[in-house]
Amino acid sequence: MMMQRYFSLIREDATFALSLEDSYHIRSVMRMHIGDFIEVVSEKKLYIASIVSLDKQVVAKVVSEKSDYNEIGFSVCLAQSLLKEQKMDLVLQKATELGASAFIPLVVDRSIINVKGKEDKKIERWQKIVKEASEQAKRNVVPRVHSVMTVSELCQMDYDIKILCTVNEKSKNLKKILSNLQSGVTMLVVVGPEGGFTVREEEKMIDNGFIPISLGHTVLRAETVALFLMSAIHYHDMG
Repeated sequence: MMMQRYFSLIREDATFALSLEDSYHIRSVMRMHIGDFIEVVSEKKLYIASIVSLDKQVVAKVVSEKSDYNEIGFSVCLAQSLLKEQKMDLVLQKATELGASAFIPLVVDRSIINVKGKEDKKIERWQKIVKEASEQAKRNVVPRVHSVMTVSELCQMDYDIKILCTVNEKSKNLKKILSNLQSGVTMLVVVGPEGGFTVREEEKMIDNGFIPISLGHTVLRAETVALFLMSAIHYHDMG
């Protein structure tokens, strides 16, 4: 049976004190017992731990350390223009499973979602989705969900490669971009909203070093674009 994975910081006595939310999951959802084994990731290292206490905050003690490291060779930050709740949740969950290292929620001219005044609650909720997806996918890190940004703020971000998804006919082919990737590079990939970016937004990003790329002749939904990209990057890393 596959062990459940959690994230926590290892203590000096080689134990983990799981979060209240994870402790509830262990006790009430998984219905584990003292002596049961779980996987715990601390600072990217994976440990097998045995549950020694089922109090309000579950405690587990290290049994062994494993060498498993399930991360792709590229650091990929996905800047996703704000989508409707279910679509945004889907992108965060699946892109995490496919190896995204960070997310930037992006507010653009054609955004139909307004999170003003609700940013903190949204970020907290999105971070929870990403954490659960990381555990399910057996990853060694939990991607960070950044604060909501504008296109101008996004243009100030420093990455080795910055990619803009567009339907512009003059855009480059994704395959050519990926074929030149080297392990360890940092990538920023930006995906537009349902209505796409405005010409002004695309020109601003291109002027600030973003490479416009095409995903083919068909026009994909915004959430499909993000998952297509992450799938292509993940597949390239496997090769």
